[in-house]
Amino acid sequence: MRIATWNVNSIRARQERIGAWLDRSDADVLAIQELKCRDDQFPREIFDSRGYEVAFHGLNQWNGVAIASRVGLSDPQIGFAGIPEYEGVVEARALSATCGGVRVHSLYVPNGRELDHPHLAYKLEWYRALTADIAGQLAADPEKRIVLCGDFNVAPLDMDVWDMAAFDGATHVSPPERAAFTDLLGAGLQEVTRQFTPGPGVYTYWDYQKLRFPKKEGMRIDFELASSVLAEAAVSAQIDREERKGKGASDHAPVIVDYDL
Repeated sequence: MRIATWNVNSIRARQERIGAWLDRSDADVLAIQELKCRDDQFPREIFDSRGYEVAFHGLNQWNGVAIASRVGLSDPQIGFAGIPEYEGVVEARALSATCGGVRVHSLYVPNGRELDHPHLAYKLEWYRALTADIAGQLAADPEKRIVLCGDFNVAPLDMDVWDMAAFDGATHVSPPERAAFTDLLGAGLQEVTRQFTPGPGVYTYWDYQKLRFPKKEGMRIDFELASSVLAEAAVSAQIDREERKGKGASDHAPVIVDYDL
């Protein structure tokens, strides 16, 4: 089964590119983040016309997550147990569904903004709640096939950014954020992309500003985290850097993992 994750940074702006990518990628499941649209604005014809079932959750012009599957899609669930609010709202950042026997989560982790910003405390609480939820699921069923796909907004290792000096005093690389990511792995998950796409200099995101992409100044913040049983079935992975090129590209590249199930 080929499972991909992609922060598309506005699904309506990226419709043609997403359709063309699906046609050539042979993805069985695609977890999508940053839809930037309400549910009534979601362009589901991209997926319907290609034989994909799709579940989606968007509240406004920010955030939003979706899962598209051509191997079945059942029991879609918005959010997770204990998901925190920000400014009184549970944002559209988490969606899960069962696809081909795998519980797939599409996650758009909060950014954090700045080290002294309330959004960082929210981000860390979001991680704690997600970790507790996943730990509970795997404690109840250690053989469960789970994969967390998405934009985790953490660069776990120094080599996951182009220059650590450029991130001095910034989010995404701070010890509390990296600890939160490590704790999530400790819930019973393995990050399955790096073994097939080793770094340094291997990134999934390049800011639009300051010519970051041609300068190769990126970050590795998009991952697939699989439960132990599923991680053992991972046989290959790739980061589709080509999809970051050209007019109308998202600032993230699709991340693709093949599982031998």
